[in-house]
Amino acid sequence: MSNAYNIYCDESCHLEKDGQKVMVLGAVWCSADKVKEISQRINEIKIRNGMTKQFEIKWTKVSPGGLQLYTDIVNYFFDDDDLHFRAVVADKTILDHQAHSQTHDEWYYKMYYQLLKSIVSPEKQYNIYLDFKDTLGVAKVNKLQKVLSNSKLDFDRQIFQHFQEVRSHESILIQLSDLLIGSISFKARNLNKSPGKKALVDTIKNRSGYTLNKTTLYQENKFNLFFWDGNQHG
Repeated sequence: MSNAYNIYCDESCHLEKDGQKVMVLGAVWCSADKVKEISQRINEIKIRNGMTKQFEIKWTKVSPGGLQLYTDIVNYFFDDDDLHFRAVVADKTILDHQAHSQTHDEWYYKMYYQLLKSIVSPEKQYNIYLDFKDTLGVAKVNKLQKVLSNSKLDFDRQIFQHFQEVRSHESILIQLSDLLIGSISFKARNLNKSPGKKALVDTIKNRSGYTLNKTTLYQENKFNLFFWDGNQHG
């Protein structure tokens, strides 16, 4: 097996004043040499459910009418040992940036550190892919690379080999990350008005064995969750 891994990152409600109390950062990862095979399997699921390969998987599209497609994708994620997921959930209402002498952006990158630190191993190499959000994305990618490389994660810049922004329609695994992050955000915000989304969240709860509202064990390797409580640990 390859020693290189791809990590596909996405985020929800990360802005300081977006009116949402919960931010979720998430990442799907797998061995780099498995990406093509995994993408092909998910495309087969799309076709089996009457969609084209070009159909973009998105949490916002989950509805009762399309529930079978998304249920099949979630089941595939849990059945494939090569796929892994981790999310960091943060309640933004407890933030006090002034007390910690930090800006919101600095806190945001600290949370990215929290997201990735239990994923990476010093003896392996990683390619980081982030969902394209806006014209500031290049600066964000460069900043994240600097923060991670200068941290204890990769002081000599040997672990993180490549950072890149990608548009979601170009990467099935970014789409999968969006789907799983959406489910965590839906649960964290106590939403229940969408029957399709609620049903998919129930499937994820059943398959993962977790309630989706508590931190999992640190070494949970399949579906790892960290609920940040204001401390820098987890």
